[in-house]
Amino acid sequence: MDSNVDSNGAAAPEAIKAHCQRRMADCGIRPTAQRMRIATLLLSEPQHLSAEQILASLRTSGARVSKATVYNTLNLFASHGLIRQLSVDGSRAWFDSNVDAHYHFHDLASGVLIDVPVPEVEFRRLPPTPPGTEVEGIDLIIRLRRKPS
Repeated sequence: MDSNVDSNGAAAPEAIKAHCQRRMADCGIRPTAQRMRIATLLLSEPQHLSAEQILASLRTSGARVSKATVYNTLNLFASHGLIRQLSVDGSRAWFDSNVDAHYHFHDLASGVLIDVPVPEVEFRRLPPTPPGTEVEGIDLIIRLRRKPS
């Protein structure tokens, strides 16, 4: 068996920690103990979490971390490109561990975000940009609701 996976096929904690350290180093972020806890939680799999969910998970696992530390760390990670910060509905920020280009479905009933690969979306034309600017990226959130029965 690969030493980087456990008996269920999930990445072993040591492999996740090493992955997080590499990604943080690549982004120029010093891996402190609290940053590593937050990175390990968020980067262990492709996911979308709010700061509140991250804080609750850390506290449930026994970590003593302040709300300010979580927010400051997430903002640092986002500003260095380690994660993406998403504004979905204006009520809270979501943090996406997948920094590759992609879009999102947002299930309005559950709040769940689902990645949509770029090739699945077509834009035929974009408006001209103001003088002296160029398109940096496109954020697309497709909101979903259940069809009436």
